[in-house]
Amino acid sequence: MFKIGFDNDKYLQMQSQRIKERIEGFGGKLYLEFGGKLFDDYHASRVLPGFKPDSKLQMLLQLKEQAEIVIVISADDIAQNKIRGDIGITYDLDVLRLIDSFRRYGLYVGSVVLTKFEAQPAAQAFITKLEGLGITVYRHYPIEGYPSNLSHVISDDGYGRNDYIETTRELVVITAPGPGSGKMATCLSQLYHEHKRGVKAGYAKFETFPIWSIPLNHPVNLAYEAATADLSDVNMIDPYHLEAYGKLAVNYNRDIEVFPVLNAIFNMILGQSPYKSPTDMGVNMAGFCIVDDDVCAEASRQEILRRYYKALGEKKRGAPNDDEILRIELLMKKAGITTADRAPVGPALVKAEVTGEPAAAIELPDGEIITGKTSELLGASSAMLLNALKALAGIPDETLLISPSVIEPITKLKVNHLGNENPRLHTDEILIALSICASQDENARLALEQLKKLEGCEMHSSVMLSSVDLRTFRRLKVNVTCEPVYQKKGLYHK
Repeated sequence: MFKIGFDNDKYLQMQSQRIKERIEGFGGKLYLEFGGKLFDDYHASRVLPGFKPDSKLQMLLQLKEQAEIVIVISADDIAQNKIRGDIGITYDLDVLRLIDSFRRYGLYVGSVVLTKFEAQPAAQAFITKLEGLGITVYRHYPIEGYPSNLSHVISDDGYGRNDYIETTRELVVITAPGPGSGKMATCLSQLYHEHKRGVKAGYAKFETFPIWSIPLNHPVNLAYEAATADLSDVNMIDPYHLEAYGKLAVNYNRDIEVFPVLNAIFNMILGQSPYKSPTDMGVNMAGFCIVDDDVCAEASRQEILRRYYKALGEKKRGAPNDDEILRIELLMKKAGITTADRAPVGPALVKAEVTGEPAAAIELPDGEIITGKTSELLGASSAMLLNALKALAGIPDETLLISPSVIEPITKLKVNHLGNENPRLHTDEILIALSICASQDENARLALEQLKKLEGCEMHSSVMLSSVDLRTFRRLKVNVTCEPVYQKKGLYHK
């Protein structure tokens, strides 16, 4: 069984209480910036074993009658077709998914805001799509000199140029598909507009990472830097908090850089700022709910390595991300780890070297490493998946779960009729074949029942996996890394 390092029930209690206290501290209206993922914060669940991916949602549901959701997306991210790595869809599609998800829980979505808007064609097309679906859209623009030129930022030519977001409820939750979308800037812009309209409004921040109450170079905080290495985010000691209270607290560069702006806006609205530091703005209690520091530290080290392999794969596919890779390599040095610290890496590479073909390996919950090799009928990942299910079910390795007589017709269908060059079965096809066999074979049925046990397992492939296999393992919640190597030579790769 996987070890638990985080008390989720304690977290829900402490976090909801802190948010309620902050709401009560501001009269009239509160803009609450929600960092990270609301529904599916898999990064948090990976680095804090025991954290439930929907914890933030559960807290928000307690306030749903008072709350209004505003979803923020960067027009640059739309133009660059940015993808959420954890679920494999673009940020613009994720906005639609988020709206559907919020509505399914009875939460009110008021509007969508496009930040850094410069009439990018892809952003314009997305606006047309949203408005065609009956969703209100607002535009926020780049501000020259942001955030240092306060006199320009806090003016009609700065925040004043942005659209004013019409809201109807006292708690406005600002969320986004991912980091760097412009959530804080949206909140500050709204405070400026509310002030001009004579409306008293406040701001608070709910972001899990970095965790302010643990050390700067704790693996959990280093893992957050690795997750945002493409944004050049850097964790820092909050100098304002140190000066105000004489205590160390961890924050990150963008919050620290924008703090003078926030202070200036609050001084305009209230006569004085209620916050003495960026850390004061937050309501994060996650650090107080870590119950096994060693478990969370090791989980975070593995996350750093996963981010490293992901960046290497993106570079192999043509992404200009050398700086991102260098940043993660520095984080690996800080954490004292190398790729050898990822358990399935060595066995996968050894199996590939011995067989001369692609191979894969997975670490099961009890620490056992299971490998898979390439054969005429199965790809390495498919073979590994069947071997892992047999190990979990206690089925002898030599037992055939799927007869070749079942596999061969599928391979012929793929090659002869569906235009596939590769006859080997992908992982999704293997699971379908296994499901068919399970109706008549007890071993196949028993193996299929083990799928849930793969959740959270660590896997490595000696070659980059197809999108089909990646999607299957993502749905099984297996943590996958791959060597930055294509399975076949050539210029075009599916």
